[in-house]
Amino acid sequence: MAIQLLVTNQALTVQGDPLADWTSLDVTLRFNEPGSGSVDLVAHPYVMNQLQPGNRLVVIRDGEIWMAGPMEIPQDFTWGIGGEGEAPPGKVRVNFADDLARPAGYLTWPAPASAWSAQPATARQILSTNAEIIIRTLVNENCGPGALVARRIPDFALATLAGVGTTTSVNTRLEGLLATCRRVAIDGGGLGFRTRQTATQIEFEVYAPVDRTSTARFSEGLGNLRAVTYKLSAPTVTHALVTGSDQATPRAYVEVADTAAAALWWRVEQLVNGSADNDTNGELTQDGTEALAGGSAPVELATITVDTEDLKAGRDYGLGDRVTVALPTGVEVADLVRSIHLHATPNSGEYVTSLVGSPEATSDPQMVRLVRELGRRLGRLEAR
Repeated sequence: MAIQLLVTNQALTVQGDPLADWTSLDVTLRFNEPGSGSVDLVAHPYVMNQLQPGNRLVVIRDGEIWMAGPMEIPQDFTWGIGGEGEAPPGKVRVNFADDLARPAGYLTWPAPASAWSAQPATARQILSTNAEIIIRTLVNENCGPGALVARRIPDFALATLAGVGTTTSVNTRLEGLLATCRRVAIDGGGLGFRTRQTATQIEFEVYAPVDRTSTARFSEGLGNLRAVTYKLSAPTVTHALVTGSDQATPRAYVEVADTAAAALWWRVEQLVNGSADNDTNGELTQDGTEALAGGSAPVELATITVDTEDLKAGRDYGLGDRVTVALPTGVEVADLVRSIHLHATPNSGEYVTSLVGSPEATSDPQMVRLVRELGRRLGRLEAR
């Protein structure tokens, strides 16, 4: 195990010596969502001096950046003597996110080049355009180099165009920026997006996940699978019944169906409030496609894997890639890697856990998912 922890400022300048004497590290990378992590450290003075507001934590694993981003809780400190609390010099826990958390804090302005006081009542539309370009445009004009100066994220840039994705459209107004990007990514070819730290800046990039089902395989026989939990559930939606704005005449109604899932299981209808007045540019169909993706029969597969010379997380497979897990029951499951969790301690080493399945395959509590859904719906109402 070779893990190194560094602290930088927002300009990516290292603030001091690597953080030593850490006792526990947890890092979770998520597909098309900000990652998160926490680390427990002995509260040496040189450590506390680096844990300042606005600074970032960089986790380096085997010489490569595993995750890097802002410290959301830079100091959660405990100390005590005589058995009360942590012995001197105390313990400090740091909670941090990856750099995708920065654009996650932005909304889609209808007129990004104008001041907030000059925003129109209309929505921001990008029609019949490549999905990668749409996502890059939304990020660039709201928080990237092309945004208003006050909204720009420092040292934030767009990576080289990857040339991926299909043609789609977007209609958005004051929605969460990443929620809108996820909608476009699903409809535009199942794309992924992430941030990467370079020597001088943080780059936002869009990419196409890779089908690695023939090369990224986990099984007891291969020696890279320690434990597995598997749950197969019925779909929560097979027919998305999308409605356009009730202010439009006539009101638009679009049905988007997963007939294969309905035939295998049964029909489940879900009413979806669309983001546009009509489906002329495919926005209502896109809303239905997103609902079907979130409600498809979720295969929830949580595995405890072991890195080997032949297969290693971050090197041989990554977020969004399609992999294969051979269950002890004889069933093989192939689906997308939704999250990768790294737990490490200096004494016990590393454990890497991958969550594979549909967008609904998540370890988040039901209340967290409900809050996210309510936020998405409120954004859709603003977009109409």
